[in-house]
Amino acid sequence: MQRLSVEQIILNIENEEAFHAVCKDYSFSLKIEAYVPYVCAAIHDGHQFRKELWDNCLHSEYDRWYEEDPETKNMIASHPIVLAGCDSRFEYDLNRPPEEAVFETAWGKQLWRQPLPDHLKQKSLLKHLAFYKVVYALTNKLEKKFGVCVVYDMHSYNWQRWDREVPTWNLGTSNIDNNRFKASIEAWRQSLSEIKFPDQIASTSKINDTFQGNGYFLKFITNNFPNTLVLATEIAKIYCDEYQQIIFPEVVTTVSDALKNRLPKHASEFYNMYSR
Repeated sequence: MQRLSVEQIILNIENEEAFHAVCKDYSFSLKIEAYVPYVCAAIHDGHQFRKELWDNCLHSEYDRWYEEDPETKNMIASHPIVLAGCDSRFEYDLNRPPEEAVFETAWGKQLWRQPLPDHLKQKSLLKHLAFYKVVYALTNKLEKKFGVCVVYDMHSYNWQRWDREVPTWNLGTSNIDNNRFKASIEAWRQSLSEIKFPDQIASTSKINDTFQGNGYFLKFITNNFPNTLVLATEIAKIYCDEYQQIIFPEVVTTVSDALKNRLPKHASEFYNMYSR
């Protein structure tokens, strides 16, 4: 893996170079093994939290981990194009617009002992801006090259906080073109529901049950690139113990292995259906 500036990453994309890089400030990583009409993203995978923010933060390391999406990058790591956040959403949230990306409160609890100074907030927002410059360049390249593109926007959610039965998988589709992409959305939902988990873990898959797909990442791509479908794909955190902060690697591997085949198959079907 190389360490590259945002400008160099964008230049590599424009020149269609294969590369694996972390951004110079270590805020996100991008791997491109081949230019294909699909992208895998794990924007909430990151857990880094700038040390200069520690003393002022009221949330514990566990509080932050609980609301992040650990292991989502590992679930998609085998695919040709993988974009992942390295920083915690508690520093700045890549799935919120810039004006809302730096939290004042998080999940009902005040985040900072003292209001965050503007210079510290700006440092975080510059990383948010840089990430979206790369998102734009990458999606623009793929849509121009292939005509259409599909982005698998991988997230996870804390299922045990719900007071009702919730699905293993949830697709949020309220901000995408459901009429145009209906067949592909349903095919993805169906494919996810067929994944078999160890230890009698159920595999159910629903649309807009727990989340509706209101994230900024999805909206940014959808608003700028009409021929790119973003599939906001949430897995319940069946792959860890939410309360003990323990990861179940055999479940993570199950997901990763299942997506190795199912995801490119779905992407190929999407391309064949919509590239005409």
